[in-house]
Amino acid sequence: MKKNELSVVIPCYRSGGNLRPLYERLMPILDALAVDYEIIFVEDGGGDSTWEEICLLALRDGRIRGIKLARNYGQHNALLCGIRAATGEIIITMDDDLQNPPEEIHKLLAKIREGYDVVYGTPEEENHGFLRNAASRITKIALQSAMGVASASKVSAFRAFKRKLCAAFDAYRSPTVNIEVLLSWATTSFSSVSVRQDKRISGESGYTLRKLMAHAINMMTGFSTLPLRVASMIGLVFACGGGVVLAYVIARYLISGSAVPGFSFLASIVSIFSGVQLFALGIIGEYLSRMHFRMMERPPYAVDVIFEVSKSALAPEIRSE
Repeated sequence: MKKNELSVVIPCYRSGGNLRPLYERLMPILDALAVDYEIIFVEDGGGDSTWEEICLLALRDGRIRGIKLARNYGQHNALLCGIRAATGEIIITMDDDLQNPPEEIHKLLAKIREGYDVVYGTPEEENHGFLRNAASRITKIALQSAMGVASASKVSAFRAFKRKLCAAFDAYRSPTVNIEVLLSWATTSFSSVSVRQDKRISGESGYTLRKLMAHAINMMTGFSTLPLRVASMIGLVFACGGGVVLAYVIARYLISGSAVPGFSFLASIVSIFSGVQLFALGIIGEYLSRMHFRMMERPPYAVDVIFEVSKSALAPEIRSE
């Protein structure tokens, strides 16, 4: 397969109405760069007209490839699939809803040329509601813990990075995927640039508040030991508190010869300590479940169909995986 200088990977989920406007704005920008490039659309099992639109665009332009996943796996899993299929020396990822303006791609590439391995396009202003923005901030705090780099607060789905980084996670086979964490396995050379964020042109975002919170939990338990440390510290604090209560009870008995009255007092102490124990067991259970899924070698995605146009034969090539 021909090597390209640039690959643009776009995960797609129920975005049939967005792809043609995205293509029409993206192509002039890429053509102006005067480099060999490809666009990879990964359809993430949305069940609408998205795959048909991808096939039509691929028939129209031989630089477009379409990959259809067997079912919905999630944005980061779809991205991993597209990244592994990319041939470009520089890979750009962006959303399918035109919230990441193609006109801002040149900023990412200019920063990459300064020598950075990964560059994020950080929105100047988030176009989401209060709860969604709050959930995004919580997710970035979790991501900062998992990545271990300060630039985690600048991450976004609009990113550019060098292909050489992919070697660090070529063999990764866990159902829990986070591209930022995987990139941090290969480099600490991160940077960011401010970019415009437009409003979604049609449809609704697949990232609900619940999914964002679940994503944050998956990151913390899948790529970081911070929750275990927090559980240990909470257990230590409450153990010390229990020791203080016990010392108080013994001291009062020795001094006044009376015990601390009240069943409610004892019941409260028992409830608090039982809750802490269950909390710690729950966190340990999360880690055990991650280990269980990894031992099963459950793949992060499964490809159903690959659609691309053979330029030599000027005919579409469709492969079922």
